[in-house]
Amino acid sequence: MKTRVVLLAAGKGTRMRSRLPKLLHPLGGRPLILHSLEAAENVGNELPLIVIGHGGRDIREVTGDRAEFVEQAEQLGTGHALQQTKSVLAKTADFVLVANADLPLLTSQTFKKLLETQKKNKGPFTMLTLKQEEARGFGHIKRGKKGEVLAIIEEAEATPDELAIDELNVGAYCFRADWLWTALAKLKPSAKKKEYYLTDLLEIAAKAGERVEALFLEDKDEAIGVNTREHLAEAEAVLRRRINRHWMQEGVTILDPQSTYIEAEVTIGQDSFIWPNTMLLGETKVGEDCVLGPNTMIRNTQIGNSCEIRAAVVEHAIIEDHVEIGPFAHLRKGAHLSEGVHMGNFGEVKNSRLGSGVKMGHFSYIGDATIGPNVNIGAGTVTANFDGKNKNETIIEEDVFIGSDTMLVAPLKIGKGSRTGAGSVVTKDVPPNTLVVGVPARAIRKLEKPD
Repeated sequence: MKTRVVLLAAGKGTRMRSRLPKLLHPLGGRPLILHSLEAAENVGNELPLIVIGHGGRDIREVTGDRAEFVEQAEQLGTGHALQQTKSVLAKTADFVLVANADLPLLTSQTFKKLLETQKKNKGPFTMLTLKQEEARGFGHIKRGKKGEVLAIIEEAEATPDELAIDELNVGAYCFRADWLWTALAKLKPSAKKKEYYLTDLLEIAAKAGERVEALFLEDKDEAIGVNTREHLAEAEAVLRRRINRHWMQEGVTILDPQSTYIEAEVTIGQDSFIWPNTMLLGETKVGEDCVLGPNTMIRNTQIGNSCEIRAAVVEHAIIEDHVEIGPFAHLRKGAHLSEGVHMGNFGEVKNSRLGSGVKMGHFSYIGDATIGPNVNIGAGTVTANFDGKNKNETIIEEDVFIGSDTMLVAPLKIGKGSRTGAGSVVTKDVPPNTLVVGVPARAIRKLEKPD
């Protein structure tokens, strides 16, 4: 039997008070809609179906070919939104699982439990409920004397006694498809907003003597819906706990999970150690036996095994095995540190490759450069790569010693085995095995070639 998952994503999200559509706000480093979509992808036989409206073009762009779409041109309520899917689903699904897309913490396991409960239910649908005192805008569940679900009472229309009911409607349902399409046609617009609500399907089922099942959600955190910036922060805190717990279970030591922020796309190798106040962002990949932090931010970076990065900012970089960085270092886009590189405090590397064994102790800037193996970069070294119009390249071949406070004015090539004296300003290419000093630097002698 075929199951399709429908995510309702057409609302404007006005309470976010944002020009950005609500479902595109970042949660754990990726748009909120992708969390709901990921849970939906693991349920059913085909692509999830997303009902779009406000911000629909942007949602399509973010989700791409991971979903199918139908449009709700007029936002006339959740029932009206589901009606738009009939042409796609009426002949292709036996069960239709529906959830609000702004419930990003619902898991695929919960969706599967909802589906399995409905498969055993002789009635038309199963709904997800939870118990908590704070309603958070959820409707209150009214039950009969035998415990049967009779109605969903929205907050705006509830009496004081009904507001005291602590069982709430989460906003996720699994319907028997053959019943659903007939029932949707019976929905009537609400008196106040003239909208069609999915929750009214419960009344239709009850009047027909059909039993609606309720699956109790044990983890209340899954029911955090995002309608405001405050809700988004609450969801972020829950997601952070989930992610940190996952990596600790995978063999990563996180000394202080409350001060460690790891986004959803990050991966970390076994026996790595994370100090407090560390942020791992984007598609960062960390190898095994690394030590990261404290006070470190790493974004969209590939890190090898046995690296140590302390009090640094690393963005869009590649770091090979056994590299030491920091404290107070900055790797910018295009930085590539080969195996065994040491980059000390207050150094910056941009769009440059440092060969294996390079030592860059402190207070240096390397931009648009290619540096060979076993080069020493003295303190205060600067590649003057920008002439006001173009970014120019510096090439430093292997076994070069760059003296402290050297200015390398690109375009420039320093030959293998050469040296620059402290305070030199190098404006012309340096042949291999040559010592240059001065301002501007000039060759003063040839150096013996190493054995």
